Amino acid sequence: MRTTSAPPRGALERFRQRYGAVLEIVVMALVIGLAFEVTLGIVFRAIGKSLSWYDEIASVMLAWLTFYGSALASVKRAHISCPEVVEQASPRTRRLLAIVAQALVIAFFALLGWVGASILPIIASETLVSVPVVSMAVVQSVIPVSCVLIVIAEALHLGALLRPADPLRPTGPALSDGLH
Repeated sequence: MRTTSAPPRGALERFRQRYGAVLEIVVMALVIGLAFEVTLGIVFRAIGKSLSWYDEIASVMLAWLTFYGSALASVKRAHISCPEVVEQASPRTRRLLAIVAQALVIAFFALLGWVGASILPIIASETLVSVPVVSMAVVQSVIPVSCVLIVIAEALHLGALLRPADPLRPTGPALSDGLH
């Protein structure tokens, strides 16, 4: 669901919107690819000539869709939260809590991305069972890549939180507005 909002005001906001648009294209391509692959698998199974690679590739595509979709959700601020608890605090405390939460999220995904990247050389010699030309490092590269994408999205939001509040600029809808 899209909401109408004011045009982007700064370079960072324009970048965030373009970044989100690119991630939307990636996620849509994965959805379309997965739908095509599943449909192809069903058709071939129905005619009695099952594809040996169908299940494994569908699993990989679903995992990639999940990780890249999470990056898109980060850009759109669409992850689950508990805004009711935070809204009970004073504005200054809310801002501090938001900054600390962003820092923790960035630290977590930076660590996850680093661990994910450090595992890639270890599994580089392994391949998919049904498609042996595809390395497991390629399959698992989604973890560090999506972590970098999420860190970028969260850092953009952290940058917005750290900017001094402009009393004339609307703060925009609360995260909870689009989740009810």
